[in-house]
Amino acid sequence: MSPKATNVYWQETKISKSDRIKKLGHKSFVIWFTGLSAAGKTTIATALEKRLFDQGAHTYLLDGDNMRHGLNKDLGFSAADREENIRRVGEVAGLMVDAGLVVLTAFISPFRAHREQVRNLLQQNEFIEVFVKCSLEVCEKRDPKGLYQKARKGEVRDFTGIDSEYEAPLSPELILDSENQNISDLVEQVVSYLKQNDYLSS
Repeated sequence: MSPKATNVYWQETKISKSDRIKKLGHKSFVIWFTGLSAAGKTTIATALEKRLFDQGAHTYLLDGDNMRHGLNKDLGFSAADREENIRRVGEVAGLMVDAGLVVLTAFISPFRAHREQVRNLLQQNEFIEVFVKCSLEVCEKRDPKGLYQKARKGEVRDFTGIDSEYEAPLSPELILDSENQNISDLVEQVVSYLKQNDYLSS
């Protein structure tokens, strides 16, 4: 690994985050969906983004697979690579929050410490942790990408829920029961939370 850069300074600009928030008309923050593979994170996040966008919010969705096609395509699934994956996503999300956007992320992000690192990058109330709760049994039955089947056969290693641990959030802002509720109801729960906590106004 190359040595870290030195003599690097943060360049202040003439447009602040508060300026952007005032112009865009809503607060900027991250909605961080976490849960097992096939729990429904991306499905919920995609539906929620459309709902918020249609209501006038300026949004962007960061999805785990999409990020690994580009920025994080050099990373595997070892413990160190998983940590770096989430670190990079957190930094990108932080920049987008600074730009005044509502950022939705859909990542397994299995370890509490890594999710907490992202929370600590942001200011208070800018990180909304949403645990998409679904049993391993149901996730395996869904298995839209066939990954659980491959993991059970040993074709995929370090797969969360099979041979790598998932640490459920201890005190998330929201818990969505994707095993027993439909997508529209789950989206409505998030929207209600945002309205009740005054996230959708500047």
